[in-house]
Amino acid sequence: MKVLILEDEIPAQMQLKRLFSVYYPDAIIAAVLDSVDKAARWLALNSADLILMDVELSDGVCFELFNRISPMPPVIIVTAYEHYALAALKKNAVDYLLKPVGDSEFVEAVEKCIKSVERPQDLHNLGKLINQYQDFKQRFVIKVGDQIIVISTKDIAYFFSEDKSTYIMTREGKHYLSDASLETIEEQLNPRDFFKLSRNCIASISAINSISKFFNSRLRIELLPPYKQSILVSRQRVPVFMRWIEGESD
Repeated sequence: MKVLILEDEIPAQMQLKRLFSVYYPDAIIAAVLDSVDKAARWLALNSADLILMDVELSDGVCFELFNRISPMPPVIIVTAYEHYALAALKKNAVDYLLKPVGDSEFVEAVEKCIKSVERPQDLHNLGKLINQYQDFKQRFVIKVGDQIIVISTKDIAYFFSEDKSTYIMTREGKHYLSDASLETIEEQLNPRDFFKLSRNCIASISAINSISKFFNSRLRIELLPPYKQSILVSRQRVPVFMRWIEGESD
C-alpha cells in the first residue's frame, strides 16, 4: 500500500507515520507534503493507494485538490474540526478522523478505504460528495446584546481576528463579534468567493480593493471597507492567490 500524507503540522505527520509503522508495517509512505500545490504536482507524476489529508494546509483547504486531480484514490480526512461536510463524507467510501487520532479509529478508517478500492462505484460517490460540499454557509447569526442579527454571507466583506476574538466586517463597514474561530469559518465558506489572505484575515473577492507588489516577492492587499493595515500575502501563497483572483479551479 502506497500512502501519501498531506499535513502541515510536524507532530501530526509523526503520529500518522507511527500509526502506519505499528498497524501497517508493509505500507510505503511515498511522500509527506504540506500544501495543496505540492500535492497536485506530486499526484500529476505519481500514484498513491491512499491519501490522508488535513483540511487546512499551508496554502489553502484540502478540498481544492479534488478540483485539480481526477480520479482521486481513497481519502481519509484528518482534522481538528468536526463539520457537517465531514460527517457526510464519513457515510461513504472515504472517512474522517478527529485529532488527536485514536489507534482504533485509525485502523477502522484505513480498512474502510482499503475495501473501497474493491468497489469502483465508491470513487464516483466521492466526486458526488465533494460537489455536495458546495452547500456552503449562506448566513451568519450574530448576537448583539438582546438582538439577533442575521448577516447574509454575500454581504460580508471579510472576517478578521484580533486579540483572540473573531469579527465580521460587512460591505457597509459595520463589524460584529463572532463566536466562531477563523479556522471554523474558513471551512464553511466557498473557496471560490473567499480567500485566507493571512493568519488573521479571510476576505471576499469583492473586498479586494487593490493589489500591489511588495518586498520579497509578496503582495500587498488593500481591502474595502479599509482594514486597519495593509495585508501581506506570503511569497508561498502568491501563486494560489493569483489563481483565485483569476477564477481558476484549484
